[in-house]
Amino acid sequence: MTDKFYIKGGTPLKGEVKIGGAKNSVLKLMAAALLAKGQTKIHNVPDLTDVEIMLNVIAQLGAKTSYNKEEKSVTIDATDITNITAKYELVSKMRASFIVLGALVSRCKEAIVALPGGCAIGERRVDFHIRGLEALGAKIKIENGYVHAKAGRLVGTDIYLDIPSVGATENLMLAGVLAEGSTRIQNAAQEPEIVDLANFLNSMGADVNGAGTSEIIINGVKQENLHPIEYTTIPDRIEAGTFMTAIIATRGKGIIRNVFPAHLTFFTDKLLKMGANIKLIEPNSLEVSCKNRLSSINFITQPYPGFPTDLQSMAMTLLTTANGVGIITESLYENRFMQVPELRRMGADIHQDRNHAIIKGVKKLTGTTLAASDLRAGASLVVAALMAEGNSVIENLHHIDRGYENFESKLRLLGGKIERKDDTLPVNLTEDTHNESYL
Repeated sequence: MTDKFYIKGGTPLKGEVKIGGAKNSVLKLMAAALLAKGQTKIHNVPDLTDVEIMLNVIAQLGAKTSYNKEEKSVTIDATDITNITAKYELVSKMRASFIVLGALVSRCKEAIVALPGGCAIGERRVDFHIRGLEALGAKIKIENGYVHAKAGRLVGTDIYLDIPSVGATENLMLAGVLAEGSTRIQNAAQEPEIVDLANFLNSMGADVNGAGTSEIIINGVKQENLHPIEYTTIPDRIEAGTFMTAIIATRGKGIIRNVFPAHLTFFTDKLLKMGANIKLIEPNSLEVSCKNRLSSINFITQPYPGFPTDLQSMAMTLLTTANGVGIITESLYENRFMQVPELRRMGADIHQDRNHAIIKGVKKLTGTTLAASDLRAGASLVVAALMAEGNSVIENLHHIDRGYENFESKLRLLGGKIERKDDTLPVNLTEDTHNESYL
């Protein structure tokens, strides 16, 4: 793949942007659709490579799948599950696909799922998933890179998670839906995507209570109690936060539509403390602007409702030109500062000490050639290039494509000078010239 972003920085972003469906939710809803026989339809599904991978994983299991790009909807007919193996070739590409383990064990009482892959942002073990399923009665062995799970019957029990793992919470929710009796997950993840999954399951006929709190109780139901549904995914809070950051970084003014502001409370509070202007103009719309140089802040990434690790790199980009010194502590993943070397190449003054980053604000960043190392780091480099002086080229777009639908098109609607081109073709980043030689 030779596509690259060519960006001319320094233009304030202005206008409106509509946020798509939440990637981190819709992937789990697609797996949950495997629980009910019949045809389930999910709306507000972004056109992403991660969605394509999950569709392929589900189709591999025997379900019939389709994606309607015009409707932004996915249809999954899980009447027949003919295969219980999710192969390495697909699961290794995206960690979220590991959630089919809970769905398969729940419905088929057996599953063979490859150990997951995804962005290289640090160790994300599956111990909590395995121990939880074993507590429910599954017999599990790991060999040749696959998790083999088998359960004659699943019986509800109390499960305590050492950390509030989102993936483990979701896998155990799916496993508990068809278990006998009640399953109680303590120290459960509280993310909005967990609530969305619970709402989806309950619409399907499951009995899930407490989602959004640290204790989730799943009262098991019979297979015949589950039925296919139509459901609309929540908006993507990380995409919303990214566009908020981009508008603020370029000292622009814009409206973010199709957003649930309550999902971004902690992040919004930090932006306000830095000096940004954020107003709720409609229940699902925010007006975001910034005129002056921001002030530095300190923050620690934490599980929801704390500062989201997925927006840490975006906030770091803002701090690179803020007044003063800011300190970021990354408490969740050990390799989540992969954007730091690239930001330094743009002139940022960042000192990294293990999971701490100390950012001393400089007057400006300057454009250069950059490489995306993972999804969120890649998005933060796009924001950095938009705020920088001069031209930038961003490589490795496959990382960004995993989580942002039509990223460059939405930025152009806001006036951003960004083009996606094969690096062998000429690029035009101005309104009054054509086929301009770039750099």
